[in-house]
Amino acid sequence: MKTIQFKTNIKCNGCIAAVKPHLNEAVGEEHWKVDLNSPDRILTVEAEDEQQVKEAVQKAGYQAEKIR
Repeated sequence: MKTIQFKTNIKCNGCIAAVKPHLNEAVGEEHWKVDLNSPDRILTVEAEDEQQVKEAVQKAGYQAEKIR
């Protein structure tokens, strides 16, 4: 697995609760986190498939743009 970071529009714990089931299904519960203290709301994920992560976030109604 590799570590991938995304800039998101996830803004609060309520937003995290909305994406949680989708990300848990896509990459597993212990393999992602969102930094709400960052102005870019960085989502850090341990995964192989970047597109799968983006789709999981989009299913919850949010956006994710890969930054590295």
